[in-house]
Amino acid sequence: MRTTSPLAGLFGKSPIGPMQEHMKVVTDCVHNIVPLFEALGEGDRERLVALNEKIHALEGEADDIKNELRSRLPKSLFMPVDRRDLLDLLNAQDSIADTAQDVGELLEVRKMEIPEMLKDGLLPYVRRTVDAVDQCNRVINELDELLEMGFRGRAGERVEEMVGELGAIETDTDDLGLELTRALFAAEDEMKPLSVVFWYELIQKIGDIADFAEDVGDRLRLLIAR
Repeated sequence: MRTTSPLAGLFGKSPIGPMQEHMKVVTDCVHNIVPLFEALGEGDRERLVALNEKIHALEGEADDIKNELRSRLPKSLFMPVDRRDLLDLLNAQDSIADTAQDVGELLEVRKMEIPEMLKDGLLPYVRRTVDAVDQCNRVINELDELLEMGFRGRAGERVEEMVGELGAIETDTDDLGLELTRALFAAEDEMKPLSVVFWYELIQKIGDIADFAEDVGDRLRLLIAR
């Protein structure tokens, strides 16, 4: 019986292609958060809503690939990696898109303006977070060769180096996020308490995106170390 799933063409003998396609969609999703905050800064509500809808659609596409992969992944894999490890890796990837969607929904549901003390540092923070996801995507694109080499040799060394670069980017986001948090709390007496709470939550969620990207890299590093 032929399948009618539009995702069926992604699935052959190996789950690696779908894993990489999932990460590509996740990355496309996250790329929308920079223009999302630009629209917020410009007061362009219509563009903000449109971008949030795009984020939501891409997150849904990532969910479709994730669910299809889960349902098609056999209990036993003739690969040097456990099924559970692949699913954990997939869940870490998916958390990136989920959090990007949380950011978009928060900005749309609550009409917000960027506080003066955050204007200079916010976009660099968001852009560095996107850098982390881009690097995560590059790492996942090495997964097929990594598997071919049994998580050893030059492929393993290259991925180790790439994961190290990802960790350095994530550290940058930690530093930038901390600077924003300090600036926010330094001026909290000048803001409405709810605004402080919502902006603190946004700063944390943006940082979570980079954290989840690093988590993907760390999971691959553990597979290499086994």
